[in-house]
Amino acid sequence: MQQTFKLRKFTPSDLERVVYINRTCLPENYSNYFFLDLYERFPETFIVAEENDEVVGYIMCRIEIGLPNFGLGGLIKKGHIVSIAVLPGYRRKGIGQALIGKAIEGMRKYNAKQCFLEVRVSNTPAISLYKKMGFEISRVIRGYYADGEDAYLMVRDL
Repeated sequence: MQQTFKLRKFTPSDLERVVYINRTCLPENYSNYFFLDLYERFPETFIVAEENDEVVGYIMCRIEIGLPNFGLGGLIKKGHIVSIAVLPGYRRKGIGQALIGKAIEGMRKYNAKQCFLEVRVSNTPAISLYKKMGFEISRVIRGYYADGEDAYLMVRDL
């Protein structure tokens, strides 16, 4: 299947469109400041997907310092996938997988050793995508989401 989308780094002119995608696809919404703050601090891991010159998906991440989510060792840098979304009409084309791959490349530029994310336990399509990309379920976070749903913490080494 031919790839019809392209990936590039987020720019502030994408903000309105990214906020629209976030609000369309996800119940977890963020302030404009939050998006711009992550972009300013971690530009290598804030990526958008475009089709026909229109942004149709995004991923934004941050780099955190903490103990490994699995394995032993002291403090490490970890990439945290804060939010990823692709508009419904553009799903199942490899955009999500491509966004994650590109964000992981960016995390490596910040010397991150692991990558993690939280996902609703009911979000089967996302969970299977993450597993396909090497993530493993590390644990359940009870009541993680505002509506009370649990999340899986999923982790992979970089």
